[in-house]
Amino acid sequence: MARILHVLDHSLPLHSGYTFRTRAIMKAQAADGHEVRAITGLRQGPTALDGLLEEHAGLQFHRTPGSARGLAGVREWREIAALAAAIGAVCDEWRPDVLHAHSPALCGLAAARVAKARGIALVYEIRAFWEDAAIGNGSGGDGTIKYWLTRRLENRAVAQADAVVTICQGLRDDLVARGFPPERFATVPNGVDLQLFGAPPEPDLALARELGLDASHEGGPVIGFVGSFYPYEGIDDLIAAMPAILVAHPAARLLLVGGGPCEAALRAQADASPAKAAIRFAGRVPHEQVERYYSLIDVAAYPRKAMRLTELVTPLKPLEAMAQGTIVAASDVGGHRELISDGLTGTLFAPDDPVDLARALAMLLWRRSEWRQQRLAARRFVEREHDWAVNVRRYRDVYRRVRDCAGSEPVPA
Repeated sequence: MARILHVLDHSLPLHSGYTFRTRAIMKAQAADGHEVRAITGLRQGPTALDGLLEEHAGLQFHRTPGSARGLAGVREWREIAALAAAIGAVCDEWRPDVLHAHSPALCGLAAARVAKARGIALVYEIRAFWEDAAIGNGSGGDGTIKYWLTRRLENRAVAQADAVVTICQGLRDDLVARGFPPERFATVPNGVDLQLFGAPPEPDLALARELGLDASHEGGPVIGFVGSFYPYEGIDDLIAAMPAILVAHPAARLLLVGGGPCEAALRAQADASPAKAAIRFAGRVPHEQVERYYSLIDVAAYPRKAMRLTELVTPLKPLEAMAQGTIVAASDVGGHRELISDGLTGTLFAPDDPVDLARALAMLLWRRSEWRQQRLAARRFVEREHDWAVNVRRYRDVYRRVRDCAGSEPVPA
C-alpha cells in the first residue's frame, strides 16, 4: 500500500465539514492498509502544541509554522511558499509516495512545487470552488478581481496535478466544461462512517426536556436543521415557512442545531415570527453529540438557496441524516439532486420559496405511513454509495495511476 501525505487548509481539532471529511478519509485509508499523515497551511492558526506534529483522533498532523501577512495576492503567494517549505521538510523525514492535496488551490499549488521538484505523485482533490463558496457565505462577490484570481489559481492547480478528484459530478462537469480532459478526473463522493452513524438512536428524553420538546412525538413532529448557519443554507426560508406549517400541524416544532455568521439575524427573525414559540435554537454542539439531536428530529430539512455553489456541490449533512434513519427534505438544487431521489429517498421542494417549502413539509408530515419505506431506501442508498469503508477504495485506482506516471511502484489492489 501507499504512504500518503494529505495537504490541507485546516484540520482537527477545528470542526467543520472539511475537517470531518478529512478525518473520515484518513481513518478509512488507514483501515485499508495505507500509512497516512497530514499537513496544514498557515490558516490552521496557532498550533495547540509547542511542536509541529500533533495527534487528534488517532491521526497525525504536521503544521506549517508562522503566519501570512501582506496585501491580498502577495499574502497568498507567501502562504504557498511557507506550506511548500513545510511539505518539503516532511518529505525529507517521512518520504511519502503520494501527495494528496485538498482544495483550496493554495494547497494544490504548494504541493505541486514539492511534487515537481522531488518526482512525487500528486493528487489534487476539489471539495468546492472557493470563489463560489465566498459568494455563498457572504465574503465575496461574482465579477470581482478576487473571484477571477481564485478561479485562475484553481485552474492552475488542476493543470499541475497528476490526477484530480472531485466530490461530486457537478464539480467534475464544470471542470470539463473549462476544457480539461475528462479522463483526468475521478469522483469520490461525500460519505458517512457507518460505525459512527449506525443504528438510529433512541430519543434522548433528557435532551428533549431540556429543549422543551416532546420526544414521544405525541405532542407533534420535530423538523430539524443540523449544520452551519451560512446565508446559502436558506435557514431564513425555513423560519419563514413555520407559520404556514403550524396551520397544518399546530404542534410541530423547529429545532436548529449549529451556529455561524447568520445566527444573530436568524434569532432576530425567529423572535419576530408568529411561530416564535415553536422554534428552538440549540447552538453549536460537539460532533460526537450530534446523534443525540438527530434522535429528536422527525424530518431533517435542508433548504439551500439556488446558486452556483449549491448547484455544483453536494453537502454532507443529508447523508448523515439518512444514515441515522431520519426523513430528509431538501431544496431542489443540483447538489441535493445527486443525493436525493424525490419520493424515494427523500423529498425535494423549490429553492428560495418558503411557500413551497411549507407545502412540501406539511404533505410529508401527513404521510407518515410512507416513512418506513423511505428510511429503508435512504439507508440502503448510503450503504451502497456513501459508506466510507467502500468509498475509500475509489482512491486505489487513482493512486495506482499517478504512481505509475511518476515511476513509483504500483499500489497493490
